[in-house]
Amino acid sequence: MKVSLKPITKENWYECTKLKVRPDQQEVFSAPVVFWIAESKFLTDFELRAVYKEDDAVGFIVFCNRADENGNHWIPALMIDEKHQGRGYGRAAMEQLIELLCDMNATRLMIGHRPQNEAAGGLYESLGFKKVSEEPVDGEIIRLLQIP
Repeated sequence: MKVSLKPITKENWYECTKLKVRPDQQEVFSAPVVFWIAESKFLTDFELRAVYKEDDAVGFIVFCNRADENGNHWIPALMIDEKHQGRGYGRAAMEQLIELLCDMNATRLMIGHRPQNEAAGGLYESLGFKKVSEEPVDGEIIRLLQIP
C-alpha cells in the first residue's frame, strides 16, 4: 500500500476539512480537521500532513516536530476518512510518518488512543508501540515506540 504525506497548504486545506470519521467514531476523534488546521497556526511545534492515495486525500495526521522535555515526539492525531477506512491507509500513513520522524532524528514516538478504540490499539501495537501504562491517562492509553 503506497500513500504519501503532503503538507497542508492553501491548495489542499479545504479538501482536508471535508475529511471525517464515521458517526460512531466521533467520540474518539471529536475534533474536526479544521480545528487542527487552526490550532497549528498558533502552536508552532505542530505539523500537519494530509494522507494521499494518488490524488485523493484519504486521511490526516498531526505530529510534533520537536521533542518535549522528555525527548518524546508526540503524534496527537491520526484519522482516515470514513469512506477510506479498512484499506490499510492508516498503517501505510503511520509507516511513512515513522520514517519521516526518524529522518528528523526522533528516537521516542508517543501516541494515545481511547481504550474503546481497539482498531487503533491493534494498529499501533503491530507497529511496535508499547503501552506506557495499563490505565488511561486523560482518557487515553499512551503508547511509546522506541527507535534505536
